[in-house]
Amino acid sequence: MSDVSLLSRSAADVAADIAAGRLATDAALNASLQAYAATDAGPSGLNAVLYSDADSARASLQSLSLGNGTSTDARPLAGIPVAIKDNIATLSMPTSCGSKILDGYVSPFEATVIAKLRAAGALMPMKTNMDEFAMGSSTENSAFGATKHPMDHTRVPGGSSGGSAAVVAAGVTRIALGSETGGSVRQPAAFCGIVGVKPTYGRVSRHGLVAFASSLDQVGVFGQTVDDAALGLQVIAGADALDSTTVDVPVSDYRASRDNAAAQPLAGVVVGRPVEYFPDSLDPRMRELLDRSADRLRALGAEVRDVSLPHTALAIPVYYIVAPAEASSNLARFDGVRYGLRVEGDGLRGMYEATRSQGFGPEVTRRILLGTYVLSAGYYDAYYKRAMAVRRLIAADFTKVFASGVHVLLTPTTPTTAFKAGSKTDPYEMYMSDIFTATANLAGVPAMSQPIGRIDGLPVGGQLLASHFDEATMFRVAYALERALGSEAHA
Repeated sequence: MSDVSLLSRSAADVAADIAAGRLATDAALNASLQAYAATDAGPSGLNAVLYSDADSARASLQSLSLGNGTSTDARPLAGIPVAIKDNIATLSMPTSCGSKILDGYVSPFEATVIAKLRAAGALMPMKTNMDEFAMGSSTENSAFGATKHPMDHTRVPGGSSGGSAAVVAAGVTRIALGSETGGSVRQPAAFCGIVGVKPTYGRVSRHGLVAFASSLDQVGVFGQTVDDAALGLQVIAGADALDSTTVDVPVSDYRASRDNAAAQPLAGVVVGRPVEYFPDSLDPRMRELLDRSADRLRALGAEVRDVSLPHTALAIPVYYIVAPAEASSNLARFDGVRYGLRVEGDGLRGMYEATRSQGFGPEVTRRILLGTYVLSAGYYDAYYKRAMAVRRLIAADFTKVFASGVHVLLTPTTPTTAFKAGSKTDPYEMYMSDIFTATANLAGVPAMSQPIGRIDGLPVGGQLLASHFDEATMFRVAYALERALGSEAHA
């Protein structure tokens, strides 16, 4: 078997073969590096990878004691390369957040999720491109150039985790980490035709994730399949003493239902279809694919019923008050004094202004200004305080629906397929790309996107949402739907 052909096998299967000694310990790493060289580098490449460090990945291999019959219970990701979004702190590669202001910055510590991946036997040979400080929905806002869609280089891969989505969709890695604030894992997963998971807020540690909006941010996982994503989340989930927002809730076996071949594996499961997520403006072809998915779930024993989340329409205005407000506070630390870019100016204030003016791109600047405005005297009550009150109403909508006996929700992930690069010049039009995803971040519930078909050759994602800390049920439905759709999910 050639190295590159390994990429067509699940991460779990390859890890088991490496741990047992049936494959060379560096087999998956070599496959990933070959695929990276073939798809990402040069002017015709995807520009999905910002930094690569094969030497450190190989050095990590030598310390893992793989290939001697070790069980994957101890090393579930034995020898598996995982791509890392560039806002997650690593020791061997820079953490630039796609920004000039942190160009070349190397963190003195690594994120908890990186330590967990390492303990599980994973290798981290590359950091991926992103919208600057995770502010964007297309990966066009990176200071290091836009990432291209792996199926059509004239289109965007989504954002802000577009680089991670692109490398998984292109077959460079089976698993990648991204981050979510308003849909930055699920939206690019939908655009690129892969699986993307946002866990419950508090399920995964944010220690070492560069903050954008602290009450919304979450580390998420991309996978080529539901099983790849489930395995990745299984490894990084759990409470962390270094992040006080994590919650000590037992982590279920997300992969427990992967081999369920029962005639009706979803018997007793109630699936809700929020009517607000199916507006008249939704592309009828997308509606048809979602109807097909709902029909498959019914055939598997699930009950599908219409439900209502009445405050959904307010999600985007609420999100674009709360997130910029928190960003304006979090990004104040980038001042040219402690780390990153420093541009001299007229005195201390002049240095601050020069550094930030040259270091931050236009979208980051826009959101800092917006956030500072809504937090300023005279506007706090009118904007931020009111937005937080509506945020509670949005969260209450989800609580009420799940309390009514609904186990998961089925919705579109995005209102459109991947759009042309440069086609959305109006910021508001770009922000509306997250209209179906931002609610889950505001409410803190787990959500995921998986491929359910294509329109004009471009992937369409179906979104599943579940109650707080019930990722296991979400994965149960996702496994069943993936199996039921089969090749239709990519056709």
